[in-house]
Amino acid sequence: MPSKMTMLLTMLLATPVAPCFANPINDAPDDARGVGRATARFYESLNAMFTGDPSPMKQIWSHSDDVTYMGPAGGFQIGWKQVSAAWEAQAALKLGGEIAPEEIHATVAGDLAIVQCREVGHNLDAQGRVLQVSIRATNVFRQEHGQWKMIGHHTDLLPFLEHEPRATPAQ
Repeated sequence: MPSKMTMLLTMLLATPVAPCFANPINDAPDDARGVGRATARFYESLNAMFTGDPSPMKQIWSHSDDVTYMGPAGGFQIGWKQVSAAWEAQAALKLGGEIAPEEIHATVAGDLAIVQCREVGHNLDAQGRVLQVSIRATNVFRQEHGQWKMIGHHTDLLPFLEHEPRATPAQ
């Protein structure tokens, strides 16, 4: 059975405000579909991370030294070692809730793709109160060995996470 996130992305693709998957250099339509699937996997992984499970997130990311993460808690992580540690730390928070992409716009060019969207949903604070989320996000994917892997994620800040410890870029 398809996940809730996959069903949501399928619905988004079929609506009048459907995501725009641009192919400026006439890449194969399969590339755009692959980026759409990679985007769905990222948000499924993000929601799994909210339950405390970072393993799906580790599968969808490239493990290269050039990956970057600038998430809603702030900071700027460069390289898989720092990015992985950031996801581990966030998983430990067990924020609960669910986030989905809206207003998706993707551009596929060769072996790179940029997906911009609004991340909308909610998380929970330590007392179980619902905290609404609506932030802008940019996701960057690179095709590696026939798979679209995330190499960058950048979001607006969330005030309820800004006080969390931040990793700093390698010097």
